[in-house]
Amino acid sequence: MNDIFFRRNTAPPRPMPPPAAIPPRPAAPSAAAPAPAPVPTEERKESRLIVGPDIKLKGVEITDCDTLVVEGRVEASLDSRVIQIAEHGVFCGKVEIDVAEIHGRFDGELTARKHLIVHATAKVSGKIHYGKLKVEEGAELSGEIASLSVTKGAAEVAPVKRAV
Repeated sequence: MNDIFFRRNTAPPRPMPPPAAIPPRPAAPSAAAPAPAPVPTEERKESRLIVGPDIKLKGVEITDCDTLVVEGRVEASLDSRVIQIAEHGVFCGKVEIDVAEIHGRFDGELTARKHLIVHATAKVSGKIHYGKLKVEEGAELSGEIASLSVTKGAAEVAPVKRAV
């Protein structure tokens, strides 16, 4: 059998190149020269979780996630900074968040401490609390909807029932 894949390599090995010359170390700095400021090796990066289309994530508690992007389906609890639900995304569960931007469906308990943005394609239902609310025409909101108002340094829920 004379197959190229089974042929033995008979060529002599190639020699390795010589190691690179190491430059001489500079003389020790004098006492008058200030030491350079330490450079941070790595700044904290934003932690981001993307649940893609056709992905189902069920029965979890999502923590230490700065931004959650939902393009599939998530059934979980979340305490984070930002949630973005895409047009075909679905989130069911309990969320405590700074900013929520919803294009798809949300069902459960939602507390948006700063902003809740509900786009025209969104369907939001359940127990909803928000700091500031923006609802586009065509969006659907149902359930118990209340504004968070800050009085005397503590967050208080001011009940307001609305259906858009």
